[in-house]
Amino acid sequence: MKKMLTALSLLMCGCLGYPETVQPVNGFELQRYLGKWYEIARFDHSFERGLESVTAEYSMRADGGVRVRNRGFSLKNREWKESIGKAYFVESEDLGYLKVSFFGPFYGSYVVFELDMQDYQYAFVTSSQKSYVWLLSRTPQVPKNLKERFKNELRDKGYDPGNLIWVKQDE
Repeated sequence: MKKMLTALSLLMCGCLGYPETVQPVNGFELQRYLGKWYEIARFDHSFERGLESVTAEYSMRADGGVRVRNRGFSLKNREWKESIGKAYFVESEDLGYLKVSFFGPFYGSYVVFELDMQDYQYAFVTSSQKSYVWLLSRTPQVPKNLKERFKNELRDKGYDPGNLIWVKQDE
């Protein structure tokens, strides 16, 4: 777990901003975004390598920020891994652009660049670099057309969808 947090902190250290091909969603409503999300797809990272059944849970903190709880099952160690972080809006509260930290004072970008604005059932998320991307959903499985839409959006924005890992969800 310590290795996962260290790697995550190095990833996130001072990395705010977002790729020029990406724009955070406008009209973002944090209260609707809170709750549990399933990780459907991601690019490979050392801090999530070998994890399946990955979820992210967002809840309010007493200081007005967001508590972030990431959890996944390690196939190698046959145990659950968890990391707790915090997030805050970078600009306005209606823009899907937050900074997140899992270790100390170091923050990285959390950019929601596409969101099901009607029902908040899926989100496309990236960071300050194109080597980080996630497809999140309120359900452990998504329709094939959403997966294709995600891959097409990535391609259009200069990401390589061939690098995606499709996360196994057992729920």
